Formats: sequence, structure tokens, C-alpha cells
Amino acid sequence: MNDTKQFSDRRSALDRVGALAASTRAARERRRPASPQWAAWGFLAPVTLYLALFYAYPLYRNLDLSLRDYTVRSFVQGDAPFTGLANYRKVFDDPVFAPALLHTVVFTAACLVFQYAVGLALAVFFNQNFRLSATLRALFLIPWLLPLIVSASTWSWMLNSDSGVVNAVLHAVGIGPVNWLTSPSWSLTSVIIANIWIGVPFNLVVLYSGLQSIPGSLYEAAALDGANAWHRFWRITFPLLRPVSAITLLLGLIYTLKVFDIIWIMTKGGPADSSTTFATWSYQLGFGNLLPAFGPGAAVGNLLVVAALVFGLIYVRVQRKQALS
Repeated sequence: MNDTKQFSDRRSALDRVGALAASTRAARERRRPASPQWAAWGFLAPVTLYLALFYAYPLYRNLDLSLRDYTVRSFVQGDAPFTGLANYRKVFDDPVFAPALLHTVVFTAACLVFQYAVGLALAVFFNQNFRLSATLRALFLIPWLLPLIVSASTWSWMLNSDSGVVNAVLHAVGIGPVNWLTSPSWSLTSVIIANIWIGVPFNLVVLYSGLQSIPGSLYEAAALDGANAWHRFWRITFPLLRPVSAITLLLGLIYTLKVFDIIWIMTKGGPADSSTTFATWSYQLGFGNLLPAFGPGAAVGNLLVVAALVFGLIYVRVQRKQALS
């Protein structure tokens, strides 16, 4: 009888201990912080909100503008009729489309080639780590740090046909004045020169950072094998710098496609549309006339977005193939 009672008491004590442990475990679970998944969503929420407000919504509005016949009244009231692809057909049939497309391609290609070539040459030069190297690199960053309106205004003054310093130098060496900004033959060249000057520092900084990641032992081994400076650059520097070069060219392409400030301040796309690109043409259509054409202007802007997206997808595909190989 006593054994039975003791066993019962022990069992009830164990039950009480188990109940206490269960209640403690439940209390701990109630106090346990949110799962890592919810924490991750919490960190992603601000970025997602930012992208939705400043990227997704403007893209949606621009697409909506290009598919409707917006006027100033309908833009305010929001009752523009849906026209489908009519604005795109109007853009393609416009006589300005072909010259603007050609100028955009020439402007983008020339700026990319010269910005990258000059930036790479300067990066290799500064990679020698000579005296005053850091000071000179800092001075080369000035064009990149200046506001675009200041840079474009400075180049407008330098290339002025009557009082510009460039024509003054040409006159000093016996060359006649050039109408850099007012001649259809030179206006596009002028804005290309200005944009190259502004974009070189970015290429210099990124490519110089890529050069710093290449081990110096590779150059020492190549020098011991008898490789000259050109072979060391072509066989070591250029191949190992390829991933950095790819992202540099991609970012430069996206930036150059949408360059507006420099062209508008220097030439306003003229004279006679000789320096008009898609970026300036889109602005002219949407805001440069007394009767703005919001739909065609948005359509031209969407063509730029599609071009940047296509090149971005090509870059991602190439990078994925390189990673797999």
C-alpha cells in the first residue's frame, strides 16, 4: 500500500515537473523573436518600397503616357483616350527619328570607346605608384565631381566661336576659327568631346581599382620570362581586367544613353537637329514646345529604356556563361 502511494506521489511530482517544463517552454516560445525570414523581409521592405516608388511607378506612368493621347488638359484630368501603339508609329514616321538614332549611336559609341581607352591608359599609368600619383589621381576626379551644368557651361565658353579659348589657341598656331557649337558639322563632335572629358575619371577610378586586385607576382614572373611591357599588358592586365571592364562599359553605356544636360546646355540638340539624340528629342517633344506631345516623348524615352535593358540582359548572359565555364 505504501509502495503504491509513494509511486503515485512520484508520478504526480513528475507530472508537475513536466507541466512546469512545458509552461516554461511555451513562455520561451512566446518570447522568441521573429523568424529570420521575417527579419529578412523587414530589411528588404525599405528597398522594395524605394524601387516601387522611384522605379516601377515612373516606368508604369511612362508606359501609360506612351499608349495614350495625352494633352495638357487630359494630363491634369486623367481622361486621355487609349491609342495603343499610335505614338510609337508617329515617332518612327517622324523625319527626326533617323538622325536622332544615328546621333545616339555615334555619341554613345564614341564616348564609350574614348572614355574607356583614356581611362585604361591613365589607370595603367597611375598603377606605377610614382611620387605625386595620389595627388594627380585626385585632380583627375575634378571633372567627375563638378555639377554637369558647370562642366557644360565651361565647355560652351571654351568652344565659343568668337571668344572661346580653343579658337584662340587655333588662331595662335595659324588655324582659322571653328564654329564648334553653331555648325552642323561640328556640334555633335563638340558634345562628344565634352562628355568624354566628364566620363574619363569614372573609368579611371573603376579600372584602377581592378588593377590593384591583380597580383604583382604575375608581372614579376612574366618579366623573368622575358615578356616586355606590351606583352605583360596584353597577356596579363587586359584578360584579368575583363570582368571590371565589362561592368565599366555597361554602366558607361547606360549613363551615356541618357545624357541630356551636356547636350542641352551646349547646343540644345541643334543646329538643325545636328546634335539631337533620343534623350534631347524626348525632352523636346514633351516639354520643349508650346503644345507638348507627351505621348511621343514618352515613347522615345521608352526606346531608351528598352535599349538599356537589352544591353543589361546581354551583360548578365555573358557573365553567366563565363561563370559556368
